[in-house]
Amino acid sequence: MTGKRVGLCICGSFCNFSQALPVIRALSCSNEVTPVLSFAAQDTDTRFYKAADFINDVISATRKTPVLTLSDAEKTTGAFDIILILPCTGNTLAKLARGICDTPPLMAAKAHLRNGKPLVIAFSSNDALSSGAANIGELLNRKNVYFVPFSQDDPDKKPRSAASRFGLCEKTLEKALEGVQLEPILA
Repeated sequence: MTGKRVGLCICGSFCNFSQALPVIRALSCSNEVTPVLSFAAQDTDTRFYKAADFINDVISATRKTPVLTLSDAEKTTGAFDIILILPCTGNTLAKLARGICDTPPLMAAKAHLRNGKPLVIAFSSNDALSSGAANIGELLNRKNVYFVPFSQDDPDKKPRSAASRFGLCEKTLEKALEGVQLEPILA
């Protein structure tokens, strides 16, 4: 994938930030990538990352100032060829499935989908195969919504947990731009 305008929506799945950064760097090498950060991603210090350090890493990778407010996210309407939510939390999945838009990534996604453009979701959720399953099912049936293929990430210790295979993000984006879901979706 080359020369595309990519909206990169980053949510607070903090334990996945280190896995998301290589994807962000790779996409930014040959595309214009604009980060859109959730309030949690921009403000929360965790054992995985300090918020300011993560934002600096994202700016370094994309060479772009992140979109941090709802009003600025709404202004992205028509700005992107495709949006990738990476990582997408179970909370964001639920809100997206129900049409709630109270964070910059959700506002950008809503504005983007309103224009009939592809949205790709790379999620990680401890309850994806329990209470989150209905939200995944709802979004699988939505026009212009695509999922990075996913699987259980720790079936022995967390049998209801699932995560997208972040290494398949670029391939999923390419297919989504063609209007095709990368298969198999469940590994």
